[in-house]
Parts: sequence; C-alpha cells; structure tokens
Amino acid sequence: MLVLVAPGQGAQTPGFLTPWLELPGAADRVAAWSDAIGLDLVHYGTQADADAIRDTAVAQPLLVAAGILSAMALGDMAEIAPGAVAGHSVGEITAAAFAGVLDETAALGLVRRRGLAMADAAAITETGMSALLGGDPETSVAHLEKLGLTPANINGAGQIVAAGTLEQLAALAEDKPEGVRKVVPLKVAGAFHTRHMAPAVEALAEAAARLAPADPKLAYVSNKDGRTVASGAEVLERLVGQVANPVRWDLCMETFKELGVTALVEVCPGGTLTGLAKRALPGVRTLALKTPDDLDAARTLIAETATPAADAASA
Repeated sequence: MLVLVAPGQGAQTPGFLTPWLELPGAADRVAAWSDAIGLDLVHYGTQADADAIRDTAVAQPLLVAAGILSAMALGDMAEIAPGAVAGHSVGEITAAAFAGVLDETAALGLVRRRGLAMADAAAITETGMSALLGGDPETSVAHLEKLGLTPANINGAGQIVAAGTLEQLAALAEDKPEGVRKVVPLKVAGAFHTRHMAPAVEALAEAAARLAPADPKLAYVSNKDGRTVASGAEVLERLVGQVANPVRWDLCMETFKELGVTALVEVCPGGTLTGLAKRALPGVRTLALKTPDDLDAARTLIAETATPAADAASA
C-alpha cells in the first residue's frame, strides 16, 4: 500500500520551486494561485532568499502550493491511488487537498490565513523550535517540561522537536536531555503547536467557518493522534486546533504500519518525512520528490506498489 505525505515548515529552500515551474502549465497555475491569495508564490519560490521564505506567512502557502503542484505533475489522485494521505503540520492542508476535503483554491486560501495568523501570534513573544536528535522519548519529554518547553513535534525515529521562548531554547542547548546527541535550531519563526499559537486558533476558525469541506475520498491520517478521519468537518476542525497542539507524527507512522504501508512518496520539497520513514518503517520503500527529475522514479514505485493490490482484486 502506498502512503502519500506532505512535509511541513522548514522544508523550503531558496529557489526550490524553479524547476517545477518549467513543467507545462505550471507557471500559469501558480500565477493564478498567487492572484487568488494575494501572495507572489512564483517570486518567493524562485528568487527570494532564505530569510524571506522563512517568514511564516510566506513559507506555509509556498509549501502547500509546491506540494499540490508536484502531486499534479505526478498524476491525478485516481492514478496515484494512495491507500492513505497525511501531512506534517502545515502539510496537513496539502493532504486535505489530496483527499478531496478542500479544492486547491480553498486549501491555499486557508493556508494563507493560517500563515498570517501564526506569524501574528509568533510576533507577540520571541519564540522558536529546536530538534532533539537521539535519546529516550520519555526522558526527553520530562526534561523539556522541566525547562518549560513543549514537545511540539513527536516525530518518531528518535526525533522530538522542542518549542518555546528563545531563552528556554538556549537553556536546552546548554542542558541537553540524557542520551540526546544534538540539539538543532529549526528554520521557523515561532513556537508552533504550542500555547504560544493560541491567538491564531480563533482567526483560523473564522476562516474555516466559511468553507464547505467534503468528506475525504482517501484515508486521511491526522497529526492529532494518528487516527484516520472520515468526516470533512472533523478534518477541518482538527486543522484549526492543531496549530496550538503537538504534532504526533510518530502515531501517524504507527497507523501507516497498521494499514499495511509498503511504499511512501513525499511530495515537494521532499526529504524530511522520507528520512523519518527510513528509520521508523524498515522495509518500506520511500521516495522524495525534490525536482521533476524524481517523477519517473516515483511513477515506477507507484506502479509497482499498485500491482499486488490489482492482482489481489482480480483473484
């Protein structure tokens, strides 16, 4: 079974959208999306520097646009036929588009509002996030709580992301939990998925109330608890609340196992989630879409993954 996943904030790099815009119709499509949400995605995806695309209000729509665009280049969802879809943090909105909960315009409008609201919340207090590499999860979580930090992303494969004030993160760098090899500051502009994002929840709820979500056409795995969600209204409700609550990607990967995952494809800008899957899901074939050069290999993997299911259906 194939799982299609979308990365979260921090995966963006300067110019990463450039080769994708060379595909037929891609530049026009992204220009139309830019007009619809009032943000020049083409500029930010091709010419802007690292600081410019680190801005939450820019990074989030850019990531969702890239994820949708690369999936479209791969094929329509009926052709890709994933057994499940999921996204890490803002990637959940990308996954909602894959599952048919939101159309592409609605998804980009929602993520634009999300990015602006979270940027406003982040401006209230200087906050950030750092990844802990290695260590025992229970020991690390207890240590973070002692420092006043939140385990904002529990990613599995030995990785937890701490979030809090810059002072708290500095204290963490000086006083790592036992067994943690390294503390790596992330390229994000706030303590996402913590109480610091509570002001963004109300703004996002207002935006979500204007949408008419459809029920997922594919198994949609939620960051909140790794559960599959069958109601479009519940998907939207979870997308709103999730900005101020921890991401449980570890539980999402446990659900992938239960569903029988054999292959995982990560849409552009891929790499982070396939890296986690390689460590946490041994034996699962993985592929990250970084440039259009990866499309043929992804199509081959999808075709090979789909063959056993087709054979089983005809038996």
